[in-house]
Amino acid sequence: MPAIYLSHGAPPLADDALWTRQLFDIGRKLAPLRDSGVLIVGSGFFTHNLRAMNTGGGVSPVMAEFDHWGQEVLSSGDIDALLDFTHKAPAARLAHPRTEHFAPLFVTLGAVSGDLSGARTVIDGFWFGLAKRSIEVA
Repeated sequence: MPAIYLSHGAPPLADDALWTRQLFDIGRKLAPLRDSGVLIVGSGFFTHNLRAMNTGGGVSPVMAEFDHWGQEVLSSGDIDALLDFTHKAPAARLAHPRTEHFAPLFVTLGAVSGDLSGARTVIDGFWFGLAKRSIEVA
């Protein structure tokens, strides 16, 4: 299967919500590929604060709370809350000190035009204290 890897740098804008919306728009531009059968994958951890890693198996309440918030907004299809996660999510900057680790989600959401009606969680739980929630959107 042919694959193309896309990468991005750190957010060029001071406003993360504007950058996440631009990533969503990039995903929308990829939607025709998805519609023609191309698999679009956005990969990354649902939380990404390496200082919160715990090799002892415990999970920080901050990581658990952010993951729970994510599960709720994904289930309800609240794209606006996801795109503005730095203002809407609990402890967003503790869960994601830098936005680029959460960015693949926004491109993926754009590729499905924000329609999460067919979304399902395929991986959840924690790895060394970090949330590894993953969704599949049909």
